[in-house]
Amino acid sequence: MTNITLDTTLERSLLGFNISPSEAVVLLKQTDPDAVNAIREAADQMRQKQAGETVTYVINRNINFTNICEQHCSFCAFRRDDGDTDAYWLDWAQILEKSTDAVRRGATEICMQGGLNPQAQINGKSLPYYIKLVETIKQEFPQLHLHAFSPQEVQFIARLDGISYTEVIAALRDAGVGSMPGTAAEVLDDEVRRVLCPEKIDTGTWLEIVSTAHKLGVPTTSTMLSGHIETPEQQIRHLEKLRSLQQTALEQGYPARITEFILLPFVGQEAPKSLRRRVGRDQPVLADALLLTAVARLFLGNCIPNHQPSWVKLGLAGATEALTWGCNDIGGTLMEEHITTMAGAIGGTCMEVETLQSAIASLNRPYQQRNTLYEGIGNG
Repeated sequence: MTNITLDTTLERSLLGFNISPSEAVVLLKQTDPDAVNAIREAADQMRQKQAGETVTYVINRNINFTNICEQHCSFCAFRRDDGDTDAYWLDWAQILEKSTDAVRRGATEICMQGGLNPQAQINGKSLPYYIKLVETIKQEFPQLHLHAFSPQEVQFIARLDGISYTEVIAALRDAGVGSMPGTAAEVLDDEVRRVLCPEKIDTGTWLEIVSTAHKLGVPTTSTMLSGHIETPEQQIRHLEKLRSLQQTALEQGYPARITEFILLPFVGQEAPKSLRRRVGRDQPVLADALLLTAVARLFLGNCIPNHQPSWVKLGLAGATEALTWGCNDIGGTLMEEHITTMAGAIGGTCMEVETLQSAIASLNRPYQQRNTLYEGIGNG
């Protein structure tokens, strides 16, 4: 791409035109420092136009309720088989204890996901178990927002119980789930999924479940696991699917939609050897993650206004830098995080509010606490 066409692409995107997948692939393949910097500046401008200067954060707690899982994703160091010495499955009292601690520390959100444990049932059914997980927290703390159960978990419940995705999502919503994490997306390309997570839902199923959630009034987030075996073309195809999913929700007037996009760079330190060999490194390449962050803002910006880096994956310094590459949110305090940490991430598992605030302030940008749905809380 000559400088002229690069500049034209960036200008058009800042004027509110959607850039095409082929243009986005060209942006992702830029290596010249001037070109990369022009992309960064355009993404930063778009962020300012769409989300303003204020950087938001949420006070939340992760609860990974079990690591027992029937699947074997090639990148996962979290899963265990039932009976392994370090397999765990939290009981109701432990779930409540973690929730109580979260509320004491000012949390407005519990993010809850776990392994696919076929024994997680009540009276031989899976859905009642998940409903009880939700009710255990909501009966005690009705004010907490439950951001819970990925599309993979929805499919797991539906399959085990022989019911539809609609029935599962509506029942969870009625029990008190406020939004669905757009995880288990990895890369929405079935060639990649066949290597990375062959037992996981395919691309079409992921899209169907997320779209069903939007129709039923359950907002979702969106993610991409990047920097392993996927190509720039596959990365953009993933973003294209998210963009069209969001456009459908907007055009059809669904009561909910995608609230944010989060890039999750691959951490391979503890990943199974076969995948580590293919990827060839243990920690994310920051430069690659930042360029993809910028291109994602430019590609999705018109329809997904909030972009968030992962301090767990990139470390706080990397995530702070991402705030100048198109991100307007620095994520949550988490309080505990097992899935990425067990993969060998360097970012840690808990972030104090003050630490997040000072990271944002180091860029001379204001900060503000938000809730899960990006509504401001208090005065920063």
